[in-house]
Amino acid sequence: MSVGQLRAWAELLRLPALFTVPGDALAGAAAVGARPGRGTFLAIGSSLCLYEAGMALNDWADRAEDAVDRPHRPIPSGRVRPAAALAAAGAFTAAGVALAFRANRTTGLIGTALATTVWAYDLRLKHTAAGPVAMGAARGLDLLMGSAAGHARGGQTARTAEPASTAPAAGGGAHPRGPRPLRAAAPHALTLAAHTAAVTTVSRNETTGGGAGAAAAALLTTAALTTALLKPPAGRGAAAPLGLPGPTAYAVTTARPLLHATLNPSPPLTQRAVGAGIRAMIPLQAALAAKSGAPGTALLTAALAPLARRFAKKVSVT
Repeated sequence: MSVGQLRAWAELLRLPALFTVPGDALAGAAAVGARPGRGTFLAIGSSLCLYEAGMALNDWADRAEDAVDRPHRPIPSGRVRPAAALAAAGAFTAAGVALAFRANRTTGLIGTALATTVWAYDLRLKHTAAGPVAMGAARGLDLLMGSAAGHARGGQTARTAEPASTAPAAGGGAHPRGPRPLRAAAPHALTLAAHTAAVTTVSRNETTGGGAGAAAAALLTTAALTTALLKPPAGRGAAAPLGLPGPTAYAVTTARPLLHATLNPSPPLTQRAVGAGIRAMIPLQAALAAKSGAPGTALLTAALAPLARRFAKKVSVT
């Protein structure tokens, strides 16, 4: 494969955006009081595969539209064949689901639901009112997949062995086996879903502009999520370690571009706001991990942000 072909595939798969993916599973594991382990890394591998499946399928489904609005994209420009993109989407999906089941059955079922959501979004829901909700659900499911994988074998990876009757709600500590870990991680999943849905709504105006209302709504969502993240976790008198830097970095990353897109909803500023919203996933994930009382996981997640910024200068994430 030539250098040109490699670059075309890097553009198709939005490779720099991959740095925003591992934090989903890491934050999910932290939400159930688990250190990153084999199951977590299998969930991360599954997430990466399913994310790339969505990228390839997205451009395959949008090839006619992109031929008009974005003729430079890999498929309309002829650098990647539509059949190859569709085959890649199928292969990535199969690999992602297989990796999820390698973690445990619950993770596999969530991975299957995530794959179904990805395909439904790209093929049916993208241009409907349900589109942003579906995309938000995909990110939420991705976090829950990390929670289920991190809590494999009845929580043997948990940081503590707290009994079921005293396990706290989402925000820190270990959780008992069964469905409760997913319930504990649900607030974090909803937080990630809300941010994703807001950014997806803004992205609908990337090529045309004119989406001041969507950008303003996303800005309000950012403010609300930042305020919630700054609140001390339940049962604690002070903010969790890294509780302040995480939400602050999240707000700083996305607020200014969204404000600019609100004041001047032109395609370039809207695209910049969407790119910032995608990169803001990383500090948001770090803040969620910190809120769960996992500063090490938060630091590991936050370390991905400089890499995402660096590679986004070479290949667009939108």
